Amino acid sequence: MAAKIKKGDRVVVLAGKDKGKQGAVLQVLPKDNRVVVEGVNLVSRHTKATQADPQGGIKQKEAALHVSNVAVVDSNGKATRVGFKIEGDKKVRVAKTTGEVING
Repeated sequence: MAAKIKKGDRVVVLAGKDKGKQGAVLQVLPKDNRVVVEGVNLVSRHTKATQADPQGGIKQKEAALHVSNVAVVDSNGKATRVGFKIEGDKKVRVAKTTGEVING
């Protein structure tokens, strides 16, 4: 199946502790149906000091969200569902609310 959400897309969180927050998709995990969004769903990790990171300590990093809990943001700044349309000989993603083609 074609990917409705891709790396680099601007998305909004629909459910959970970060509901309403927006960010760019950093990583898509299609096997797990999950996405990692910049600045959203931050978790604390206790890291041991290493040569690469001599300080160690408690670090914040983004954890994955289920893909059903995020939606692509359209040009109006609102959440939209994603559809597909054939333009010429290419299949493109289209925002359902505005009908505009989604870049990416």
